[in-house]
Amino acid sequence: MDYKYIEQLIDSYFACQTTPEEEKILREFFSQQEVPAQLARYKALFDYQTRERQVRLGSDFDRRLMDRIAREAPVKARRLSLSRRLMPFYKAAASIAVVMLLGTAAQHSFRPKEAPVWDYNSTTYKDTYKDPQVAYDATLDVLRSVSDGMRAAEADSLQGLNPDSLKKG
Repeated sequence: MDYKYIEQLIDSYFACQTTPEEEKILREFFSQQEVPAQLARYKALFDYQTRERQVRLGSDFDRRLMDRIAREAPVKARRLSLSRRLMPFYKAAASIAVVMLLGTAAQHSFRPKEAPVWDYNSTTYKDTYKDPQVAYDATLDVLRSVSDGMRAAEADSLQGLNPDSLKKG
């Protein structure tokens, strides 16, 4: 049997272009016991629609709903102890204490180690050289190297200057 008309109605149904009469034809067709295999996948949809159309609220629904609304439920006053009332403040204080503790620990761990304390007591100093002439020669060597470094830095800084800019300045 050819079910082209039903297939066209199904296409129109899913395109939202059917009339109520055509939808009634589809519901009646799919309410049959035997439906062709190629159209069996749509049977559950139309069976569901038929079944849901039959579900209705009872005639006494409004009365039962209004009775439930009108029923007054006794309200018990709860007694809260002082510790129960202050519990949010305890929690806030504990949170602040934890944050302060973590901040102090972080500040302490990132603080540089204490600087050495300078000892200005001359009696604690000891000579590193036994011979004063050797100490004098070592001091001269250090001063010469510092002087050479300063001359090199001065030469480097003057090398980049233009002689014309020095005359204007």
